[in-house]
Amino acid sequence: MPEPSLRARAMSFLTRREYARAELYRKLLPYAEDRESLESLLDDLKARGWLSEQRFVEQIVHARQGKYGSLRVANELREKGVAEELIGAALVQVKEGELETARAIWQRKFRNPPADAKERAKQMRFLQSRGFNMGTIRRVMQGNGDEDE
Repeated sequence: MPEPSLRARAMSFLTRREYARAELYRKLLPYAEDRESLESLLDDLKARGWLSEQRFVEQIVHARQGKYGSLRVANELREKGVAEELIGAALVQVKEGELETARAIWQRKFRNPPADAKERAKQMRFLQSRGFNMGTIRRVMQGNGDEDE
């Protein structure tokens, strides 16, 4: 069976899900004869509308918005090589419902306000690991019966 062409590999990846340009570049680089041919292929895919950073960002935001905070979403997008201006625009959307998302996640995980400082720290670390900023975490903790801050 012949080796699939670089274009066939790219199309195979893109039929499964959206990719950021830098992410697809890294995946295809081992199969490319040279970097110029890979760059021209990616330019062509973008020109045809098959490779779109905007669609990729929208997909990630949609998938992560109810589970993670803005810090984690931004970090994931940076790791995938998305441009900062696209990240900034996406974070506006994520931050709109961030407090409600954090409260819902906290409620599903813990249900009850912390009994002591150790439990409070544990709950705060959990929300931090989900990518919420400290201001949001404090508001969630205060809104759940712990008003002593």
